[in-house]
Amino acid sequence: MSESSSFDHSVYLSPFTWRYGSDAMRRVWSLLNQRRLWRQVWVALAQAQAELGIVSAEAAADLAAHAEDVDLERARAIEAETHHDLVAELRTFAEQCPVGGGILHLGATSADIQDNADALRLGAALDLVVEELARLLETLAEAIERWADTICMGYTHIQPAEPTTVGYRLAQYAQDLLTDWEELRRVRAGLRGKGIKGAVGTGASYAELLRGSGHSVADLEGRVMARLGLAAFPVATQTYPRKQDWLVLNALAGLAGSLHKLMLDLRILQSPAIGEWAEPFREKQVGSSAMPFKRNPITAEKVDSLARWVAALPRVAWDNAALAVLERTLDDSANRRVMLAEAFLAVDEIVKASASVLGDLRLFPDVIARNLAVFGAFAAVERVLMALVSAGADRQEMHERLRQHSLAAWAEMNRTGHNPLCELLGRDETIAWYIGAARIGELMEVSPHIGDAPQWARRLAQLIRAQLEQRERGGGA
Repeated sequence: MSESSSFDHSVYLSPFTWRYGSDAMRRVWSLLNQRRLWRQVWVALAQAQAELGIVSAEAAADLAAHAEDVDLERARAIEAETHHDLVAELRTFAEQCPVGGGILHLGATSADIQDNADALRLGAALDLVVEELARLLETLAEAIERWADTICMGYTHIQPAEPTTVGYRLAQYAQDLLTDWEELRRVRAGLRGKGIKGAVGTGASYAELLRGSGHSVADLEGRVMARLGLAAFPVATQTYPRKQDWLVLNALAGLAGSLHKLMLDLRILQSPAIGEWAEPFREKQVGSSAMPFKRNPITAEKVDSLARWVAALPRVAWDNAALAVLERTLDDSANRRVMLAEAFLAVDEIVKASASVLGDLRLFPDVIARNLAVFGAFAAVERVLMALVSAGADRQEMHERLRQHSLAAWAEMNRTGHNPLCELLGRDETIAWYIGAARIGELMEVSPHIGDAPQWARRLAQLIRAQLEQRERGGGA
């Protein structure tokens, strides 16, 4: 532990302390909030024990009266001697409670306090992410509807393919994010605390306290957990199953992956070679210290950078779960101090940054139309192929004929900038014999070749709104 509890920028600070993430998320994972939650669990335990006649009501009331009197400096001084942060807080709390201090932590082991508090923190952090993601989905739904009919060039293999619409492209991202939102809610609903189960999870210490009382450990645990508003795992070792952390980290990594794809695509679409989209660029924003003209997509790049880091964290959680030997080892403790808090802070920043970009996303209609005009003729070849086969031509023969004309057109376009594909097809007597020269010109108009993209995009936006409204009516995460 540091010799000083006073920190400024003269020593290393995590970027999550001040640069990435929101104040609300930082408060959830703050040391002060951790200690308040520990005290909340201790008070709930004492109150349940008082109801069952194990301790006096006065002792429990004394603990409740001092639950908010967190003294981090005193706890730090004790921890310097004990090298045990929970014992330090326990002794600090006990010193403050002349009536209740002597019964504090009765029958408990450290994880009875810590793991229930951790589950409460996970719940609060997930609630923040779910709320932010809901707002992002609403922003996307609006954008999908706004641009559902805006035809643009579609790309496969980062090569021009067939036209789609901007709204339909956005719907792909939104569909993934809706899946993430549902998964985060599922994980949130399934969160469990360790319960009150003692040193190896059997509840033996509490059973001794309850001997002859007519009450069971399950009764005590139920009363404590009801006060915390938290369900307990049916069984546990010294800790709650670390698989729960893995499930949480997986859900966060899934969300990070969805937004990584969206922002990576935006970066490609912002490149001058395509130039159709751009993230906001503020009046005094500087793109490069060396090149004054640069308009780098720095927010999208930040999202992708943080998302890569979040993607690596489920492996740490996997190791914590898979390598927890027998009833518990402590080799998960140090990394969990970093992993859980910073995963949530990174995702918090990722979602907020993405919402900022999407809320002010720049589209350039002239560039979209230009790219469609340049490359759309190649996509229209599929319309010609469908018409030829419908007129009785052999599909494989016509595919090869159209492929040869397309390659010739590509070569000419690379030399001169002019796309001669329509003229090449018009001069092909075989093609003209099947469908007529006039029909070729009609088929080479690519704008109608978007299938049901606008309708599907709007349906996805409607589905998002229905899911969000259903959640609002139902309440909770």
